[in-house]
Amino acid sequence: MKMSGGVEWGLHCCVVLSGAGAPVTAAKLAELHDVSQSYLAKQLQLLSRAGLVRSTLGQSGGYVLTRAANEITVLDVVEAIDGVEPAFRCTEVRQRGPMAVPAERCDTPCPIARTMDSADRVWRESLRRVTIADLIADVNRTTPPEILAGAREWLRA
Repeated sequence: MKMSGGVEWGLHCCVVLSGAGAPVTAAKLAELHDVSQSYLAKQLQLLSRAGLVRSTLGQSGGYVLTRAANEITVLDVVEAIDGVEPAFRCTEVRQRGPMAVPAERCDTPCPIARTMDSADRVWRESLRRVTIADLIADVNRTTPPEILAGAREWLRA
């Protein structure tokens, strides 16, 4: 399955927002990840439309998660950024060309469509089982403590 780069940035933002303790501006998130603020703002808007983050106004405004990290799945973020459409769309190739099968004889999906649909379901279920909290736990396990402390301090500055 091919996902846009926005999915990666959206997931990183959700991980950061979960541990930030206060709203974080799009500018601060963009600087932290060394990515264009306008690009990241588009991803944050998609996350906001999906109800995963919300923006707060004012002097200490910025973005926050709308739910606990254990209530937001990786699939939620993927679908917010890239949409819910399956990766494969059957165009009924078997009904084309000189040996076309008549539409009335195509009353079940072809083996290719069934295989692709099955792969899509398995992929989505796999992403549905992983939450932002799971990602945070993995980040905490694999990132040196001084780097995590430095990032938290940098976000508060």
